[in-house]
Amino acid sequence: MTSAPAPRIAIAGALGRMGQAVAAVAGTAVTARFDQPGAVADGLVSRDEALDLCDVVIDFTRGEASAALATLAAARGGPALVIGSTGLTDEQRATITRAAERIPVVLSGNFSLGVNILTGLVRQAAERLAAADYDIEVFEAHHRRKVDAPSGTALMLGEAAAAGRGVSLAQVKRTARDGITGPRVTGEIGFSVLRAGDLIGEHSVVFAADEEVLTLSHSARDRGLFARGAVAAARWVAGRPAGLHDMQDVLGM
Repeated sequence: MTSAPAPRIAIAGALGRMGQAVAAVAGTAVTARFDQPGAVADGLVSRDEALDLCDVVIDFTRGEASAALATLAAARGGPALVIGSTGLTDEQRATITRAAERIPVVLSGNFSLGVNILTGLVRQAAERLAAADYDIEVFEAHHRRKVDAPSGTALMLGEAAAAGRGVSLAQVKRTARDGITGPRVTGEIGFSVLRAGDLIGEHSVVFAADEEVLTLSHSARDRGLFARGAVAAARWVAGRPAGLHDMQDVLGM
């Protein structure tokens, strides 16, 4: 039995840090690279040219660019998409969801195996640790250039905690505290954010009771970690029918 050929991969945002990391991991599977209009570098092609030259696009750009890419790919009937852009608005997420009715899409706030295992552990802990007894706080730290907060991973962890308690994150999310805030509301899920230096990604979820504190955490040491996950997602999604997937699906979790 012969194995399926490796998919041809295009990289959106090829000049960015994650774009370069993906190129290093994907190697000869990369058949096209593109960036924002007007960008100049050896080997870059236009977005439309790139879509003709690949089976999957890996996209770590920004919400507006990812939504536009999803709309274009859906109208063409392909290629498949792997989207790791964070800071998506509700409208941009809805646009990507609609595109997934026509093409296969993997959308994830984090492509790390460890983070996705952490997400499952957070949900299980939240199921078992009652809101009346355990407060939940999500802490995240990233480099000074990151433009969105909380991070996509932090929100993914918050969603997991909320799901474990059977509530919507929108109902219990607390993203800012300043001034006289009053006592903490029972059941809220708080977010704390640090932006400094060149931190790649630190995430912790704290379950704090009067008698004990449980902390579940993950530290990213190299951006290649996320690139390897994205390339694995590209290989998994290529050739699949239309649908919206996440990294949990890719990992069979």
